[in-house]
Amino acid sequence: MSSENPKRAIFEQFAAVARTLGSAPRLELLELLAQIDRSVEELAGLSGLTIANSSQHLQQLRRAGLVEARRDGKRVIYGLADRDIIALLGALRRITERNVGAVETVLKRYFRERDSLEAVSRKELIRRMRAGLVTVIDTRPAEEFAAGHLPGALNLPLRQLKRRLRQLPPEQEIVAYCRGAYCVLSYEAVAELRKRGFKAFRLEDGYPEWRAAGLPVERSATA
Repeated sequence: MSSENPKRAIFEQFAAVARTLGSAPRLELLELLAQIDRSVEELAGLSGLTIANSSQHLQQLRRAGLVEARRDGKRVIYGLADRDIIALLGALRRITERNVGAVETVLKRYFRERDSLEAVSRKELIRRMRAGLVTVIDTRPAEEFAAGHLPGALNLPLRQLKRRLRQLPPEQEIVAYCRGAYCVLSYEAVAELRKRGFKAFRLEDGYPEWRAAGLPVERSATA
């Protein structure tokens, strides 16, 4: 690190972190860790990477100061090193959506085909929750829900949705959320609910962004 140009030296460190983020698998691992701390094996299973590949990516993230690791018996558990990482990923998403045409193409072909209606903003959801106008459903797996969820949310993982429809009030709006803006779980849940006559919408992003905004969350021992 050069002492002659301290600003350049700091920018070099910024660039090192940016290079670490320049990997789609690493961004996906960060999204998974934004839900709950996980082992290498769990992350590999959820991301579709091999354990060896997941471990290599996690070591890169750890060296950049983006994740932390701790031992739990024989397992190594990883978690985000800083909650501001969620805000960083959100800023990256918004800038890329606005300025990179290829992202707009993917959004049109995949996500907007599944839901062309405007998503509900966090501010609007808070208003509806306070007025008792909405049922909120969390479509993530039970262990992620237990670690933290929106107040009063009902955990309805996508694979359980069809057999638990009776738990949903047919006369009330439903807002579904999951891991983030591109998490397909909420898209699929909303599509299924609309097919069955429910008035259903998505939250604009997901649980990590809600928590990073400093909004209230709840935790439970079981889902």
